[in-house]
Amino acid sequence: MSSNASEAASRNSESFRTGVQPVSFWVATDTHYLDKALQDGGPAFQSYVSGGDGKMLPYSDELMEALIHDAEKAKPQFLILSGDLTNNGEASSHTELAAKLKRIEEQGTSVYVIPGNHDLFNPWSRSFKDDKQIIAEHITDADFTELYADFGYNEAISRDKNSLSYAVNAAPGLWLLMIDSSQYMNNLKYGFPQTDGRVLPATLAWMNDCVKLAAEQHASIITVMHHNLLSHTSMPVSGFKLNNSQETMTALRKDNLNLVLSGHIHMQDIQQDPLAGQTAADGSEVTPVFDIATSAFAVNPHQYGAMTFDPSSRKVTYTTASVDVGGWAADNGIKDPNLVNFTAYAEKSFAEGSYNKAMKNLAESGLSEAEKQSMAEMMSALNVNYFAGTAGSNAEAIKAMPGYQLWQNQKEGFMSGYISSMLKPKELSNTELELTLTTQ
Repeated sequence: MSSNASEAASRNSESFRTGVQPVSFWVATDTHYLDKALQDGGPAFQSYVSGGDGKMLPYSDELMEALIHDAEKAKPQFLILSGDLTNNGEASSHTELAAKLKRIEEQGTSVYVIPGNHDLFNPWSRSFKDDKQIIAEHITDADFTELYADFGYNEAISRDKNSLSYAVNAAPGLWLLMIDSSQYMNNLKYGFPQTDGRVLPATLAWMNDCVKLAAEQHASIITVMHHNLLSHTSMPVSGFKLNNSQETMTALRKDNLNLVLSGHIHMQDIQQDPLAGQTAADGSEVTPVFDIATSAFAVNPHQYGAMTFDPSSRKVTYTTASVDVGGWAADNGIKDPNLVNFTAYAEKSFAEGSYNKAMKNLAESGLSEAEKQSMAEMMSALNVNYFAGTAGSNAEAIKAMPGYQLWQNQKEGFMSGYISSMLKPKELSNTELELTLTTQ
């Protein structure tokens, strides 16, 4: 820890002791930004978008501009971007995004980033011209820390020697542990970006050292990583939860860290460690550990987490907020009707994509056309709610749709189980949370 960092930490510790006002900050994830110059809107790009997972790539640049606009108006103290910053790690996408983040900082909002599984050494980096996909330049881990030096790495109180993780004093009384959970060093050898993640044992040890430093300054800690600490779906899917989630959970509990902000899975979901509410061996109650997976910014409803932290009580609040693309368009005199009416346009586009995929899935089902359409309509409505984190609260209305029972009649196959998992009752809200950070 440098002398300058130590002095800064001491000043922030004093501010914490004497009392400061609550701070507001945002967390966004999976922005999947694509440099506009890498696509011409032609057949190759349109095919790529329609065959994808719902990312609003044609308006990737406008979404980021709207986020800058929102930040300028609301002035959050800082913005966290928790990985998959770019579509597929294109060098020019990183360069353009870094320039936009600089504008956010010039408005008075600090920015802190970590990489995701799409961002580094990605052999799938592509540009799109006419009917062709063309290999685009990717970046390395060294490139990443240089491009994003001003967005966490230069301000770091401590940096992990074994990964791109770092600790930063984001606000008086609040540190962030920005954890690099992605695996990317073998991507070029494999020929594809590795999806699954882990936290290295050496990084867990480094985190423990950071916790001790934070305790000396009476600071609370929020942990940020791209991959999920907890499971956010009951379906047997791999690659989202950390490979060593149990080991990481043990380390978090040892260090009294009870809040993780993650992304990766693209849907909005808040989970609580299953051990919560149980009694430990010493008779004390096990403190809940929460993992907030914020939905992908690149996917409808294009939202982020709006958060607050109160240093005096250590209380944190979280609620979802959708980026105001329509407001940005109106303020800048933009006439594109898709942007002026972006909320409706984005939902319609996402719903149509879900409908078309469901119809394709049902093509060989032997059902009547009317039955297939009814089932696709239900699946479309479910996906719109599921990715927004509102499927549980709207479950009864979705189950009342004619297509729901038709799906339930499909006893075999992935889709019926997928639907049941999406509508599974849950007491905890997926879109808002209030908790108190544990002391170190």
